[in-house]
Amino acid sequence: MGKIIAFANQKGGVGKTTTAINLAAALSERGKKVLLCDFDPQGNATSGFGVDPRSLEISIYDLIVADQPDVKAGIISTKWVDLIGANVNLAGAELDLIGMDDRERRLRNVLEQVRGDYDYIFIDCPPSLGLLTLNCLCAADSFLVPLQCEYYALEGLSQLMTTVRMVKKSMNPGLTLEGVLLTMFDGRTNLSIQVVEEVKKHFPGEVFASVVPRNVRLSEAPSHGKPITEYDRMCRGAEAYLALADEILKKNKEKGRG
Repeated sequence: MGKIIAFANQKGGVGKTTTAINLAAALSERGKKVLLCDFDPQGNATSGFGVDPRSLEISIYDLIVADQPDVKAGIISTKWVDLIGANVNLAGAELDLIGMDDRERRLRNVLEQVRGDYDYIFIDCPPSLGLLTLNCLCAADSFLVPLQCEYYALEGLSQLMTTVRMVKKSMNPGLTLEGVLLTMFDGRTNLSIQVVEEVKKHFPGEVFASVVPRNVRLSEAPSHGKPITEYDRMCRGAEAYLALADEILKKNKEKGRG
């Protein structure tokens, strides 16, 4: 059975989608079968793999609002990973879900149908703590938190952890923290180094050794519809995500997965 990991941080611009795309591609390169589910109405994880969100015949929105969805019909095979895409239709899902049965578990019901086909299923969460993110946390075995190395890195993270505690208590008791990933690190600044120390104090033993640097090539890759390992595999950003993939595999092997 594949492991489902949600990439969550209600703060935007922290490298969440970048991490979901590039870690998925890196794990695929390591021989793992990966499905990336884009659950952000912006559809950036979809376009990041070269798929136009506007061209989707079946998006994740269609699958979560259908009572008996044909999940495999919504899966697109890209050169790197399989993908369930998202587009602007998902923006209206919070209202649509309110009146539905099992509204917090709609995504879980979709992904459970194909869990056995993959080693890893990644969910790119929206930058909010509404019903969509609740669906992500209810569907996941674990969640990974990308944190930007900046002054306000930990601000608002307490809200995410409060939401996680609520989900664990009443909806998904098995949910665990996969780890905290530090992104946009600049070793030339004292601030980045101080943020690393502060985050390690707040999450002892939970911070990945791999750190994603500030890297122009990383920010360019999505506009070309490619993961960084294809766009420029010799850059520091590619090295960081390949190292993170190895770290994830090692961690899950120790737990009997991966």
